[in-house]
Amino acid sequence: MSSLPRPLFLFAGVVLAFTAVGFGQSWGVSLSIVNLCLISAVMALGLNMQWGYAGLINLGSMGFAALGGLAGVLVSKAPVAESWSVGGGNLGLSVLMVIATVIVALVGRRFMARGALRNIVTALIILVGYFLARAFFDPAVEAIESVDGAKTGYLGGAGMPIIFSWIVGGAFAGAAAWIIGKIALGLRTDYFAIATLGISEIILAVIKNEDWLSRGVKNVTGLSRPVPYEIDLQTSPWFLDLMTWLGGDPVSGSTIFVKLCYAVLFIGVLLILIWLLERALNSPWGRMMRAIRDNEHAAEAMGKNVTRRHLQIFVLGAAVVGVAGAMLTTLDGQFTPGSYNPLRFTFVIWVMVIVGGSGNNWGSVLGAFIIWFIWIEAEPAGLWLMNLVTTGLDESDPLRLHLLRSAPHMRVIVMGLVLLLVLRFSPKGLMPEVRRR
Repeated sequence: MSSLPRPLFLFAGVVLAFTAVGFGQSWGVSLSIVNLCLISAVMALGLNMQWGYAGLINLGSMGFAALGGLAGVLVSKAPVAESWSVGGGNLGLSVLMVIATVIVALVGRRFMARGALRNIVTALIILVGYFLARAFFDPAVEAIESVDGAKTGYLGGAGMPIIFSWIVGGAFAGAAAWIIGKIALGLRTDYFAIATLGISEIILAVIKNEDWLSRGVKNVTGLSRPVPYEIDLQTSPWFLDLMTWLGGDPVSGSTIFVKLCYAVLFIGVLLILIWLLERALNSPWGRMMRAIRDNEHAAEAMGKNVTRRHLQIFVLGAAVVGVAGAMLTTLDGQFTPGSYNPLRFTFVIWVMVIVGGSGNNWGSVLGAFIIWFIWIEAEPAGLWLMNLVTTGLDESDPLRLHLLRSAPHMRVIVMGLVLLLVLRFSPKGLMPEVRRR
């Protein structure tokens, strides 16, 4: 099969699969899966930049996605005036203490000679600054979290349209990646992978436990939307006229219309990213990154700053994952830190990149659609299969009940089977990287 028909054939199969779900289950279900596939495709593109372009093993995509989700709260929710009045002043002073500590430490290190004395003085400055900051921070947090904890108990956000959080989420994730990269990129590859996983867990632990920031595990619901609400559509004359002309039900039609609006927004983001990443990949910068990936020592001998380029691609890839995290929070309409787990936001994303083809942007998109479709549909398919297999058994038969209860595990089994088959018969992915000479 030539290089052109194969991608078309694979994407046509994806379209047929979603069409089958639309006719077999419902178009609402099909569009819900499409939207999540689009968001997963953006995450996969971010990871593909790090692994496919530069060979960096990042196991911390969960933390970057959570920072993107946090941006949705800090951008879109209205500020809680009472919380700001009782704790905003002390919180601001604690931030100033942190900034002052960093400045004093940097200035002190600049004017002191290298040696043990400079390190001891720096450590003392940081220690004193820490306790000074906590002296203002702890009372501020206690006061903020005591403000109607059942409903608020946090500072709120900027009260802006939530679509701006997509940019802010990318900035949050990119800033965190810069700090992580400055610390951990000097480690060996396997240690770097472990470090990113551990730091992502730290990020999530902070988000879960700092209630003043985003209510922690109490969750933030009712986030604003960039698309219309179903109830508003159901009372809009133009939409009712459209449903009458189409012969559809306004209630189900409004749900489908909203999901289509989300799909248009997400497709726009995905296409912009694809366009930018394809241009970058085929530019001298992209060829340089692949050269560093293939042989770091040779690239370094040619005068390339490998660590700096690794930091650059690590920050850019994390920023893309942060954008996807903000998009997911926008789609859900809520921020639930407890839902972030390594299986969903690290392992599954890695499988998407591997199955689709690392180093190929379109391959990552294909892998995202295939893997997320399987992840969602494997459970109902498994339930149907278990019902079929146990048709001849009594409804109270222990074996039948056990098999039906085990149906949800089919998604993990099928996921592993798909990964094994692809690695066996197409080890470079369904759409391998195109190497141009």
